[in-house]
Amino acid sequence: MEDRPGPRRDERPEAPWGSFPLTQITVLTGLVLILIGFISGGMTTLVVGLLLGSAGGLELSIREHFAGYRSHTTLLAGVIFMVATGITYFLAGWVLWLCLVIGLALFGLSFALMRKAFQKASGGLSFRIR
Repeated sequence: MEDRPGPRRDERPEAPWGSFPLTQITVLTGLVLILIGFISGGMTTLVVGLLLGSAGGLELSIREHFAGYRSHTTLLAGVIFMVATGITYFLAGWVLWLCLVIGLALFGLSFALMRKAFQKASGGLSFRIR
C-alpha cells in the first residue's frame, strides 16, 4: 500500500468513492424531482426530491466539517434538532413543548461536540472562512 499524505486543510476533502460525482448526481436528481413534483402536484415526488437534495448537501457538509475544511457546526446541530424533535413529536407522540426542549438540549450538546470535532480536525480553529 502506498502512503499518501492527507489533503491539505485548504483543499476540499475527497469523497470516499473517489472522483465519481455521486453527491452532484444526488443533488441534481433531487432538483429534477422537486421540479417534477411541483409541476405535477405529486407530493411524494416533491418530498423524495427534497430528501435527495438535502442528503447530498448534508453528505458534503459532514465530509467538509470532519476534515477541517469548513465548519458546518450549526447546520449539523440543526439536523440533530430536527431529527430529535420530529421523532419525539411524530413517532413518540409527545407534546410539542417537550419535544422542542429535548431538541434544543440535543442541539446544544451536539453543537459543542461538533465544534470540538472541527477544532481538532482544523488544528485549533473554531471556524474557517474562505
